[in-house]
Amino acid sequence: MTNPSLPSEPTRRDFLYIATGAVGAIGVGFTLVPLIAQMNPDASTIAAGAPIEVDLAPISEGQVIKVTWRGKPIFISHRTKQEVTQAQAVPMSQLKDPQTDQDRTKPGHEQWLVVIGICTHLGCIPMAKSGEYNGWFCPCHGSVYDDSGRIRQGPAPLNLAIPPYRFVSDSKIEIG
Repeated sequence: MTNPSLPSEPTRRDFLYIATGAVGAIGVGFTLVPLIAQMNPDASTIAAGAPIEVDLAPISEGQVIKVTWRGKPIFISHRTKQEVTQAQAVPMSQLKDPQTDQDRTKPGHEQWLVVIGICTHLGCIPMAKSGEYNGWFCPCHGSVYDDSGRIRQGPAPLNLAIPPYRFVSDSKIEIG
């Protein structure tokens, strides 16, 4: 007669249960890994949202360039000392959406203005170095922005938006 309180030797049936369970777990793992991996964004989607680097060296003073980030136009303006001084001297009482020029640029790099080139009225793309304030002019409904991207006239309610960016060096920025 066997004593039920003593552990018995593993039987062949116990081994088959363990082996079957292990093979089943491995099969579930091989099934779930591709299923979960297909939910991740593909390489083109990841690249579209990735930060971009822009070399500022070829942009001459007074020039505005356009780059694309996340499908949006980004205007980068290399402002002259005179433009910076004029933008900093604008009284807040003259602005629809009061914001200082210093709030719209990075300290030590006031000559560089980086804005998202989409009018805040209905989403048109403004023309650079146009309008009464030599900033941007939206041809769709006549909004006029100054050379700091602040709304000065027209139906647009807000200033041109500032994308997230940082200076990697004195002549390179990273947007995003």
